[in-house]
Amino acid sequence: MAQPAPPMIRGIVKQVLSGDSVIIRGQPKGGPPPERQLCLSNITAPKLARRANPNVESSTATNDEPFAWEAREFLRTRLIGKEVLFSVEYKVPGTGREYGCIFLKNATGELENVTEAIVAEGLVEVRRGGIKPSDEQTKLIDLEEIAKTQGKGRWANDASEHVRKINWSVENPRHFLDTHTGKEIPAIVEHVRDGCTVRLFLLPEFYHITVMLSGIKSPMFKREGDKEFPEPFADEAKFFTESRLLQREVKVILEGVSNTNFLGTVIHPAGNISELLLREGFARCVDWSMAVLSKGHDILRAAEKLAKEKRIRIWKEYVPSTPAIEIKDQEFSGKVLEIVNADAVVVRHPSGKDMKIHLSSVRPPRVQPKEDAELAPVAKENKRSRPLYDIPYMFEAREFMRKKLVGKKVNVKIDYIKLPNDGFPERTCATITIGGVNVAEALVSKGFVTVLRHRQDDDQRSSHYDELLAAETRAVKNGKGLHSKKEPPIHRVADLSGEAAKAKQFLPFLQRAGRSSAIVEFVASGSRMRLYLPKETCLVTFLLAGISCPRAGRIATSQGVITNMDGDAFGDEAQRFTKDMVMQREVEVEVEGIDKAGNFIGWMFVDDKNLSVALVESGLSSVHFSAERTSFYHQLSRAEELAKQQKLKMWAKYEEPKDVVVVEETERKCNYKKIIVTEFKNELTFYAQLVETGPQLEQLMTDLNTELGSSPPLPGSFTARKGEMCAARFVDNSWYRAKIESVKSPSEVSVFYVDYGNREVLPVTRLCPLPSAFIAFPNQAKEFTLAFVELPKDPDQAEDAMEELQKRVLNRQFLLNVEYKNGGQEFVSVMTEGGDDVGKSLVADGFVLVEKRKEKRLQKMMEEYRKAQDTARTTRLNLWRYGDFTEDDAREFGYPN
Repeated sequence: MAQPAPPMIRGIVKQVLSGDSVIIRGQPKGGPPPERQLCLSNITAPKLARRANPNVESSTATNDEPFAWEAREFLRTRLIGKEVLFSVEYKVPGTGREYGCIFLKNATGELENVTEAIVAEGLVEVRRGGIKPSDEQTKLIDLEEIAKTQGKGRWANDASEHVRKINWSVENPRHFLDTHTGKEIPAIVEHVRDGCTVRLFLLPEFYHITVMLSGIKSPMFKREGDKEFPEPFADEAKFFTESRLLQREVKVILEGVSNTNFLGTVIHPAGNISELLLREGFARCVDWSMAVLSKGHDILRAAEKLAKEKRIRIWKEYVPSTPAIEIKDQEFSGKVLEIVNADAVVVRHPSGKDMKIHLSSVRPPRVQPKEDAELAPVAKENKRSRPLYDIPYMFEAREFMRKKLVGKKVNVKIDYIKLPNDGFPERTCATITIGGVNVAEALVSKGFVTVLRHRQDDDQRSSHYDELLAAETRAVKNGKGLHSKKEPPIHRVADLSGEAAKAKQFLPFLQRAGRSSAIVEFVASGSRMRLYLPKETCLVTFLLAGISCPRAGRIATSQGVITNMDGDAFGDEAQRFTKDMVMQREVEVEVEGIDKAGNFIGWMFVDDKNLSVALVESGLSSVHFSAERTSFYHQLSRAEELAKQQKLKMWAKYEEPKDVVVVEETERKCNYKKIIVTEFKNELTFYAQLVETGPQLEQLMTDLNTELGSSPPLPGSFTARKGEMCAARFVDNSWYRAKIESVKSPSEVSVFYVDYGNREVLPVTRLCPLPSAFIAFPNQAKEFTLAFVELPKDPDQAEDAMEELQKRVLNRQFLLNVEYKNGGQEFVSVMTEGGDDVGKSLVADGFVLVEKRKEKRLQKMMEEYRKAQDTARTTRLNLWRYGDFTEDDAREFGYPN
């Protein structure tokens, strides 16, 4: 009598363990769905490789049997995530292991026997057993014989070659990351440890790695002894990820390393799993791994914010750190500091905070695709993108707001907060009025901006939206601005910033012009600005003359890593002072000269107030020695004396400097002298002048130029000889003492300016004999090398260190002490007037290494330097960003011991 067929059960395949074994999820009944392992009846699949168990001493890794992976993949690609029908034919007593058949609907809707399909492909072996095979066994045996005849799968002649080479571990995760950064690597997820951690195989090399999702963290499983205790929602988060990723084909972007694990982004064809976890309240953003995320920071933050607002899952008890903004009550008065563009300004809140405010319901001018070919020629010729000058009416809109608002007190009424979308960050949108006039309405009336068209159900709009629409109707009717049928105005602006050759051409004209009108476009530091000269229609970088101003902090980017670089003491305060005084104001400037980079140097006046004097009066700058030959020297000197007496800002701890400073360490001799660094030679070697001989040098230069000006040399009368002293005319058309280093051709020579340390190749026509009265005076450019430090061996890092040293000391005044000599070369320490050691600060910021010195008299100094280096190593600054490379890492990356 035939046995009745076992009942068919519905389920979803969660995981394929091998070519003959799967895990199936049943229908949920008020809790997590039940799972059962089902082995396919009557077949045996080749065994997959297994990695060694690190907790078992005798455990060893095994390899795939031929076609084991192909058999697993045959089932995975057909069954994972699919609803199937299965029947349990029998259960092994004792073990409880179940055997049966799985049926899957094919494209025509018919049920396909999965066991028969895999046997037909020759990927498994049919078990023979019993005296009389059943009908099912007989059919499987027939299918197997056909596969053998056709040489399919494991019955093929090259079956032994179908074995994976698996890399169970990555020996050097950091190097592996560097070679794969930014690439989308295909992978198959093999295991989900928790909601944000998966193990997977990278294809096609079969690297088995653990990846933690960059930027997020899900609830975890805490282990106490032999038991695991899930945090709230840990099981749900794991199930969320598992049901979507387990044994799915994904793309992985590796972005960082944490111990032996990788940080990365896992992208499924349906989307980014990190964003989905955040949006459903199964994860939170974490700053430490968000830093390595290559892109999509705003998307993840926005998804988290959405879950917080909904208070779902891990955010169910979330309370905002600040109360929700009641828009109708958000009204304040503040001073306008800057016009960002035609619809955004920076306003100082009464609390002292600077806020970026966007005008509600308006859109600034922008380039339309169809108008690209009709743009001003300037937009095509310029190398840099300059929307202010290239987008029609953008400059007019900015100027209208600048003249009406900058430095004025306005009333701000916040209308709405625009959430991040389409790559834009959150924006505070408001109506700004001055003297009862709505600024947005005035802009719309002039045709400088247009009004946004909101959806009917969109309440995020200006509180004066109807007035804006009416103003736009009038502007369209009158053909104003953007609505005009005339050609838009063209602004041909020459950008001289960083263009030394072009700047030199403008220099004589600006010097003859005396005071020129300018608009301050940008303030980089207390003494460095970007100016627009309307009369000359050019953009220039302008440096204040006569002062030495501390550097402001800045943001530096190196190898894709963004670092906040601290500035000098009071540097940020000096920048803020200058911003408040001149940012986007109309000023007057007097150009005196130009530096090597093409930056103009001179004086700036705002409301007849000399900005250099104002900075010195406030204790935010010191007087530079170059001011001695100017007409403002006495004003600057008096201002500095007053600031010192009142101990303002940078002079708070000021004491009169002494030529000889005796430190507690009696063995080390200290004889500090004031110097000014004039030029760099190479590596850590530089040229400097003694401040005490500065007046004599200035007088010498004045006398030299007076004599050669009254009795100019005849062009071509000078014969250049190597090693001979001469007078050379520099780019500023002044004469300087120089020594001929080499004669490159009858018409060109290479000279060394003996009082400043710089070198130049000049035509012979710019040289003349040096009058004998000017030969005896000693050369003022003295060569020194920074003591106690040495450059890193990596050329790029060494170049960064030299650039940083040059930025910190060039053309600035310091105290110098000779520490030791080597082969006639003097090695020195350099200190600011405030007592900061330049060499030690470079070590502390991770730019250079500490030199090993054994002299007993220097050990106290060396100990301070080593402590500074330890601090840089601990905080992983610059050289140390990837850890300590001086020992094991040095050998690993090819550095000599």
